Amino acid sequence: MSGGETRRLAVVTGASRGIGAAAAKALSGRGCDVALVCEKNLAMAEALAERLNGAGGHACAYAADLSDEAAVTALFAAIAEHFGRMPDILVNNAGIAHANVLACEKNEDYDRVFDVNVRSVFLCCRAVYDAMVAKKWGRIVNVSSMWGVCGASCEVLYSASKAAVIGLTKGLALELAPSGVTVNAVAPGVIKTDMLGCYDDETLEELAEQTPLGRLGTPEDVASVIAFLASEEAGFVTGQVIGANGGYIT
Repeated sequence: MSGGETRRLAVVTGASRGIGAAAAKALSGRGCDVALVCEKNLAMAEALAERLNGAGGHACAYAADLSDEAAVTALFAAIAEHFGRMPDILVNNAGIAHANVLACEKNEDYDRVFDVNVRSVFLCCRAVYDAMVAKKWGRIVNVSSMWGVCGASCEVLYSASKAAVIGLTKGLALELAPSGVTVNAVAPGVIKTDMLGCYDDETLEELAEQTPLGRLGTPEDVASVIAFLASEEAGFVTGQVIGANGGYIT
């Protein structure tokens, strides 16, 4: 991005750590201003924003419950006020993992998983919809999972929620294509983030062995895909689900 061009503004949810933090770094490194959004770990998001600002970027951190409509409305109003414009890029990365056999799931489990993993994507996409259509340019990247593609035993609710993200992505991509806005999804495999904290070293070694590339993925592996889909170069890519899984599923 040359000095004469307007810097793109990217909003990254779930940005305090893991894939979201790596995506925020990658986008800032490509010359984007970045709004880092988290639910609880605001201090971590603020520390990352400070590092990005120290490296010559322009970043600001926010805390919001993205499953709450009023909170999302207030969030994007605050972002627009701080940066002076609505975002050009939206990365919907916020999500939670959940594992259990379906027979033991409770209604509140369903509500929590779908509120965080699906409703938040719906609300954030709707929040940027009109502005992106008006500008005739926009990039929306939704983070799904390989389990949203093929399903996982004992992770039925999680798989279903991530499959819903893929359906939302494909439908919205067709809806927004005439306006020059692209919508894509990334479906990560087994990535070394805090979500793997429940597994012991032996299980992690087995997962690495089951991955054809012979290792677990890193947040940066996924962030590089997100950054590409958010770029000018990806202008003819929309409605796609890009697997970043080391060949775990094909």
